[in-house]
Amino acid sequence: MARGPLQHLRNFSIVAHIDHGKSTLADRILEITGLVRAGDHADQMLDDMDLERERGITIKARAVCLHYPKDGVEYVLNLIDTPGHVDFTYEVSRSLAACEGAILLVDATQGVEAQTVANAYLAIEAGLDIVPVLNKVDVSTANTQRALEEMRTVLGIDPATVLWASGKTGLGVREVIDAVIARVRPPDGDPAAPLKALLFDAVYDTYRGVIIYVRLIDGELRPKMHIRLLGAKAEYEVLEVGVLRPAHEPGTRLRAGESGYVVANIKALGDVRIGDTVVEADRAEGVVALPGYREPKPMVYCGLYPTYPKDYENLRKALDTLALNDASFTYVPETSEALGFGFRCGFLGLLHMEVVQERLERDADLDLVQTAPNVTYEILRTDGATTRVEKPSDIPESNFIAEFREPIARCNLILPAEHIGALMTICQDKRGRYVRTEYLSPERVMLVYDLPLGEIVFDFYDMLKSATRGYGTLDYEIKGYEAADLVRLRMLVNAQEVDALSMVCHRDEAERRGRRILKRLRKAIPRHLFSVPLQAAIGGKIVARETIAPLRKDVLAKCYGGDITRKRKLLEKQKKGKKRMKQVGSVEIPQEAFLSVLGSDGEEEENE
Repeated sequence: MARGPLQHLRNFSIVAHIDHGKSTLADRILEITGLVRAGDHADQMLDDMDLERERGITIKARAVCLHYPKDGVEYVLNLIDTPGHVDFTYEVSRSLAACEGAILLVDATQGVEAQTVANAYLAIEAGLDIVPVLNKVDVSTANTQRALEEMRTVLGIDPATVLWASGKTGLGVREVIDAVIARVRPPDGDPAAPLKALLFDAVYDTYRGVIIYVRLIDGELRPKMHIRLLGAKAEYEVLEVGVLRPAHEPGTRLRAGESGYVVANIKALGDVRIGDTVVEADRAEGVVALPGYREPKPMVYCGLYPTYPKDYENLRKALDTLALNDASFTYVPETSEALGFGFRCGFLGLLHMEVVQERLERDADLDLVQTAPNVTYEILRTDGATTRVEKPSDIPESNFIAEFREPIARCNLILPAEHIGALMTICQDKRGRYVRTEYLSPERVMLVYDLPLGEIVFDFYDMLKSATRGYGTLDYEIKGYEAADLVRLRMLVNAQEVDALSMVCHRDEAERRGRRILKRLRKAIPRHLFSVPLQAAIGGKIVARETIAPLRKDVLAKCYGGDITRKRKLLEKQKKGKKRMKQVGSVEIPQEAFLSVLGSDGEEEENE
């Protein structure tokens, strides 16, 4: 492998809002640098998951090594294509930690969006050199002047430094590559110093074990070296090193400043921690671990259960494998009376949850049942202890709770100015607290609200898109926990509590939510020979009730004519039988009924 010195090496990523053309621009860069020929590859080449291509989004950050001749010198460019959705901010922060520069992409037709702002600040905080690019300038609906003004107003970028490009046609892409070489600083690093590398990603290969992706800060990596993972305190022998183009291309070594992959016969999934520091085993003494980046904190939780109990072990193995490829979700085993054995999983957001479920079903050929999502709450107990709860069934009785706290998210909402009234109404209904309004241009505005995360995770995004005709965008970050008048809403079927249906909501909303769930449950549970009461309760107080009417047998069918006392005697006998049946009978909740209830909270209220 031909390698240039450090001054001819550039590590950079592409960051932008979702659907602003990151992967399309990466395709053109791959073609111009000669890695692939135009027309010889699928669109979104770095998005190699079927799920990514179907949805048109980037889920997993991907790295690729490119060679680009300029002015008689061959430059080596290490590009990382990153996701844009708010749920995958962790992937963005990982890739930025391995770079010195970033292409900040803005769609000329849509302007600066919520995630554009968030990702730009991530890159600035990481100390990266920014190359601003205005994409899709060839589209007839492009409003380049408005986009440039928004970049200047919101991000403080001088319009004169912004490059114009089209990822689809390739217009201006060569100038973007030249700007990366000119504006992004080469990496620092001492090839003669002891090995120190950042482990920024990993994938699992059935035949070769765990393959780790590293960015070398100092030193060099060669086959047959013995390395140590400082965080995991495990040692391995390096079998192969190389770069991604975008498939694995073996080489003789990796040097300081470069990024590449390492095969080291790592079989234990638990030994690999994203953000760990890789050092040489014989020279590990005194080497300080790299700061890496902050660990992701799952904020949305739900249960995943196999539809068929025999698939439980397969689900466990699939989760083990996926947890390595996506370190930002967590899982622990749990049991549900309604669904049997499964796992309680933590995610960064709703799209992240949806994507993980689809990946599990596709990769492991599983049929899964997913429970309703909920967020993490914080409880200050009367004895002074503070605990965090991830599911409603773990919440103690109200007499043990001194303060019930919920996570609050600072939301940046960018939308057309004409829809500001409708969105402010939605935010108020969701118990939002107004912070400020910023006009990006006469037509577009940024609303800032503090909203409870529990109100966001269900249907807020859908309501935002409906209220703004699809033009509104959302970005949020968790500020902390605040006390609120929250209650645990218990669901009782035939006087028996069903833990899996319990939920946390605001006291003012409890009765409405409880009544809505009971109406769905009444339709979903089949009728029995006795009446079945359905109740929603807060503590010992019933706040809503519905009744499933019993199936009736016409015992008077044979009594035509005759004395009325005979009919009364038969009815009395039936009544006693029903009473005895109710005392000894139990109500089975079918899985279909359980699932129809789980989605109720995120859907529009039924017309009564």
